[in-house]
Amino acid sequence: MNEVKIEINGVELSAPADLTILQAARLVDVDIPTLCHLDLHNPQVAFKEASCRVCMVEIEGRKNLAPACITTITEGMRVKTSTPRAIRARRTSVELLLSDHPQDCLVCEKNQNCDLQQLAAKLGLRNELKYQGAVSCYEKDCSSNSIQRNPDKCVLCRRCEIMCNDFQTCGVLSAVGRGFETIIKPPFGLPMMETACTFCGQCVAVCPTAALSEMSVVSEVWDAINNPDKFVVVQTAPAVRVALGEEFGMEPGQAVTGKMVALLRKLGFDRVFDTDFAADLTIIEEASEFVHRLQHNGILPILTSCCPAWVKFFEHQFPDLMAIPSSCKSPHEMFGAIAKSYYCEKFGIDPQRLIVVSVMPCLAKKYEAARPELSNKGSRNVDYVITTRELAKMAKEAAIDFKVLEDEVFDNPLGESTGASVIFGATGGVIEATLRTAYEWLTETTLEKVDFEELRGMKGIKSATVKINGMDVRIAVAHGLGNARTLLESIRDGSCRYHAIEIMACPGGCVGGGGQPYHHGDIEVLKARTRAIYNEDRNKTLRKSHENPYVQELYKEFLGKPYQDKAIKFLHTHYTERENI
Repeated sequence: MNEVKIEINGVELSAPADLTILQAARLVDVDIPTLCHLDLHNPQVAFKEASCRVCMVEIEGRKNLAPACITTITEGMRVKTSTPRAIRARRTSVELLLSDHPQDCLVCEKNQNCDLQQLAAKLGLRNELKYQGAVSCYEKDCSSNSIQRNPDKCVLCRRCEIMCNDFQTCGVLSAVGRGFETIIKPPFGLPMMETACTFCGQCVAVCPTAALSEMSVVSEVWDAINNPDKFVVVQTAPAVRVALGEEFGMEPGQAVTGKMVALLRKLGFDRVFDTDFAADLTIIEEASEFVHRLQHNGILPILTSCCPAWVKFFEHQFPDLMAIPSSCKSPHEMFGAIAKSYYCEKFGIDPQRLIVVSVMPCLAKKYEAARPELSNKGSRNVDYVITTRELAKMAKEAAIDFKVLEDEVFDNPLGESTGASVIFGATGGVIEATLRTAYEWLTETTLEKVDFEELRGMKGIKSATVKINGMDVRIAVAHGLGNARTLLESIRDGSCRYHAIEIMACPGGCVGGGGQPYHHGDIEVLKARTRAIYNEDRNKTLRKSHENPYVQELYKEFLGKPYQDKAIKFLHTHYTERENI
């Protein structure tokens, strides 16, 4: 790419000619406030909105101010970012947004995490609002278990629209109307629950205000913990432990597994278990299903089914491929099914007393837990799902100083895990874990090198070929639903052929889930969390799921053989063709 010479606030620099003023300014540490802008990290999707007009700057020789986020730099351009005129324009834009925004910051879901709140403080807007006028008033949409829409708090930044339509290709959110009547909403004004929304939560992750937020069940969890008639167990997903510390001021990528266990005990849970145990269980079933398909001319490729947002995506978008995904439940649903059967039976607990709480990096898990096929006689496998952010809120409500907690270990028998289960939290991890087990079962030899490096990394679609018993097993990995669509369309038209595929709905996999601490588009945060995931894997004594002694005991005492009658009854599910609205 050719470079051009420009000047920003008197500082000369050379930069690639396709950069915007905003991007060039960041190269020399010049801060230009933004609200609607997203760092997309995807060359196939160009940011083009510039809807908030907060990043206005002056360019020498031009009469009008220019939005820095979409104005491309040119040779000899001289930019000034902090002139009185530019600052007044920014203040006016933000003051107009505030004039049509609820003033309930103290009780707002995004208080202290709100981009609009921080921008107003940065611009010194501390007195009375300058502009008064009509205020939007819309009904909240609380139709789903995952996402709440509050259009009154929408600033029309269009971030959610870009994420839903261009990144995830779900097409659920769009601007409707003109002028003051403009609103972002689903097609035909339908409730979110009646659309093709996958509840991945990426719209929530990028929303600068609380126009989109998770549906919280924290109060219900507190009630269960404090109910003496209930026995409340909690499980934690692998991605939670490498992100939770961020909510307490710790650096991204710090694994806080031991502190997290200690926190959960202090909060009052009767037992603290690990979803990683169930991830090992998932691998036993998924690897068994994969080997069975390979050996019996079954339908290939097999697609992983751990991600509920991805599952709902193919139910809406690719119902003709319904037979391809694995029938395995996701790990936390497997855990719930085993906790309410095997665990209760083994320890003499009435299943009606048992409450299962999942701590997940994902908003779609809230929706998943309510799917009717994931229940037994009206009792859900998982009763409540809270996010990483919600767990942090519970800690703060209880005035627990997370940083000083001493490390503790999970309870058994549902707390033991291998390194293969930990890597479920990163894109490529599920299929890598599956290969570690499937390889040994197919070859009847020990796999010495367990790290499949070619399946790792932040590339949107990855592929690799693994030699097993003289056969070239072709693997593909995708993260982000837009990439999933591209991959599935290549399978549908026959242009690509694979034996096994992993798909995760969120960028980076579960580490970038919609319920994780807000990373504000910083891909380095996701990379740091991913590194921590693989560090945990390397530090495990056992790194293959079929080596987990408690999983072996579970099959011996309760399930019988993998991928057989009883295992299928408790650990497998089915899917539903859904209308694409």
